[in-house]
Order: sequence, then C-alpha cells, then structure tokens
Amino acid sequence: MAPRVDLTLALVSDLHFGPEASFGGKLRKLTAQAAPLARAFVERMNTIVKPDLVVNLGDDIEDESPGADRARYGECQGILRGAAAELVNVAGNHDTIQLAEAEVAAMWGREGELYYSLDRGGFHLVVLHTRERKDHDVSVGPEQLAWLAADLAASPGPTLVLMHHSAADQDLTGNRWFEGSPHICLVRERRALRKLFEDHGEVRAVFNGHLHWNHLDVINGIPYVTLQSLIENLDDDAPGRAAAAHAIVRASDRRIVVEVMGAERARYQFDRRADQRKA
Repeated sequence: MAPRVDLTLALVSDLHFGPEASFGGKLRKLTAQAAPLARAFVERMNTIVKPDLVVNLGDDIEDESPGADRARYGECQGILRGAAAELVNVAGNHDTIQLAEAEVAAMWGREGELYYSLDRGGFHLVVLHTRERKDHDVSVGPEQLAWLAADLAASPGPTLVLMHHSAADQDLTGNRWFEGSPHICLVRERRALRKLFEDHGEVRAVFNGHLHWNHLDVINGIPYVTLQSLIENLDDDAPGRAAAAHAIVRASDRRIVVEVMGAERARYQFDRRADQRKA
C-alpha cells in the first residue's frame, strides 16, 4: 500500500514590513498593519487551523536600506516563527534588493541557494527562487532550471511548487500593479518551467504571490494559484482597508482544496480522476 498523502498548508504572501508604499499617487500597501495582521494570522493558525506547514511566499519587507531591511525582515520572520507549524520560506524580490541572498538564507536557518526542496506529508515540495531585475525581467536562470529538472526526476511522487512570481500566462487586465507589465510579474522561462511540471506528471499545484490579487489559471491540468497580499489596500486610497489575505491548502491524493481567507474570499477545488490516484 502506498504511503498516506495528506498535508495541510497555510499560505501567506507579500507582508511588506516597512515604509508606507504608494503607487500611481495612491496608498496601495498598508504596511503599518503588517505586524498586527501577521500576528493575527499566526494566532489563527495556532488556535484554529493547526496546519502542518506555514508557507511564506515572499516579500516580507518593503525595502528601504540594509539596516532597516535587516531589522524588519528579522521582525517578520520572528512573528511567523511563532506558529506551531514548521515555516517554509520563499524569497521575494523586495527581500533581496538591500540584503544579500546568503544573508536571507541565514535568517531562514539555511546555507546555500534560496531554492530547495523537502518532503512532507507524502508530498514533495519545491521552492523556487525567482530573481527580478528591476523594471527589466524575472528569471530563474539556467542553473536553477537544471537543478529543478534533476530534483523532479529524483522525486516522482506528488509534488507542490512554491514560488514568488508566476509561471502562468496570466491575463493582467484590471491588475492595478501589473497591467501592461508582464515582464516584471511573470517568469521569463515560464514555458520551460511548465514543460518540466507537465513532463513530471505528478505536479499537483503551483502557488505564488507577488501580483497582489487572487488569481487562478489551470494550464494542461495543473492549477497555478496566485495569492493576494496580506496588506494590500482594497480601497482606492487612504485610509484604506487591508485584504488580510491568507490561504489554507488541504492536499491529499484525491484532491486539493484551496480556501482563500480575508476580505476577498475564494475557494478552489481540484479533483483527480480515479485512474490517476495511487492504489
């Protein structure tokens, strides 16, 4: 009999601890609420949801300066580590503008690259590091693509992928941050990534943040789920109303159910056919 495949994840993204951030002359990121919203998220996870993993999809900070970013990144990590569940980190673009990749890894308690994999609850989890060149592009690079191909080949079982930018070809119409700018929110090598996922045959879902909205694409049978920012201002300007977004993902061999919580709720369910399931 195959081992049990059963995992509950709590996802949070784009917490943006740091200075107030406007876009297009309007208040868009309610950064002053980052710490209390993060604490409320952790409290709910510890008392109600009790997930197996807490997944931080990146952009812990709104970058400002090395010293300020170091302190704020540490503050955010300290709050998230208050969760009873294991913390899995993904690097966002703001996290590595003022801080070296090695320093971010050290604050995670890791050495080496910011991409890695782990196995929990019958699932293989792949964490990718999408690097953004400001106003130019987003890339994983050939070295990471080669690592991913080898990692997937060595792990043929059910797999979830976690990343900051999107590997889908999203329709960005109506996105207040990225409409008309796919080059700074969608990974340049996204077709190559999707080919690896599809050839693997057991990639069950791909999760990302960064775009500051909830969005779902299903491409060749694989769902690509984008999670809204924790601190996104849902109103048009100040004083604002925070999205308080987070997601609960319940994954088994039979199905994956994603419940997006907060002010903009959503629910997605992806069922596997009986002939796809393990015996």
